[in-house]
Amino acid sequence: MNNDYPSTRHAPWPRWSKWLINLLIVAVVGGLIWSQLPRGAYPTDLSRIGAGQPALVLAHDANFAAGMAVMELMNVIRKDYPDVEFLVAHLGLAEGQAFARQHAAGDGTVLLFSGVGERVATLHHPQSVDELRQALNQAFNL
Repeated sequence: MNNDYPSTRHAPWPRWSKWLINLLIVAVVGGLIWSQLPRGAYPTDLSRIGAGQPALVLAHDANFAAGMAVMELMNVIRKDYPDVEFLVAHLGLAEGQAFARQHAAGDGTVLLFSGVGERVATLHHPQSVDELRQALNQAFNL
């Protein structure tokens, strides 16, 4: 059989180029996952409430978006309030669920506690940094 047409078959890719493409795909996926992680870790030790410092506690459930949106607001103002404990009550854990029942809190609820552990304010799903900042300033006379 006489074949007058040039072959459309390409030479196989070098082994290093396949390895490089796989590495790039893993790096891009890893970067996307990393960009979705929370910006700053918040302590979950709720025994710190009433230990002498005022505390802001966010009720957060990883299955819903409201708590994550409030956490982004907290990230913005956290450095402006060094004397306030910023804590998270994870609603997926038994301790967080008990806390939520005790304070009628759901995902995205922010509770403010005095240094002696008295609840002084509750915000359900604050929508802006200014709203969160105003609540902190009023609750703690800052």
